[in-house]
Amino acid sequence: MAKDVIIALDFPTREETLRFLDRFPAGEDKPFVKIGMELYYAEGPSIVREIKARGHKIFLDLKLHDIPNTVNRAMAVLSGLDVDMVNLHAAGTSAMMRAALEGLTRPGGTRPLLIAVTQLTSTDAAA
Repeated sequence: MAKDVIIALDFPTREETLRFLDRFPAGEDKPFVKIGMELYYAEGPSIVREIKARGHKIFLDLKLHDIPNTVNRAMAVLSGLDVDMVNLHAAGTSAMMRAALEGLTRPGGTRPLLIAVTQLTSTDAAA
């Protein structure tokens, strides 16, 4: 599978998600996957751990946007899930983005890739 593709796991349940991932048998190169809000909020951090245990790289797409302290603490929790990439919404200010980076950074200095969303795909000219 191409290394520059991230497959969106836009399923509402663990069962549907795992059934889809069963298409990638053990021993094969596993695709990089995106877990969004719907699946994460429905199934919680256990779905992240389960997919990671299957050998997938994970982009956790939650677009955090809150006060810096809250984002810092939330990112520390997400970093502990051993995800490979997370995001936040850039409208949350540079202070929030710095706090996110600090929260993501593990004691040894490693961290997931952090990206910022500046516009949502649903944003139109009127917005």
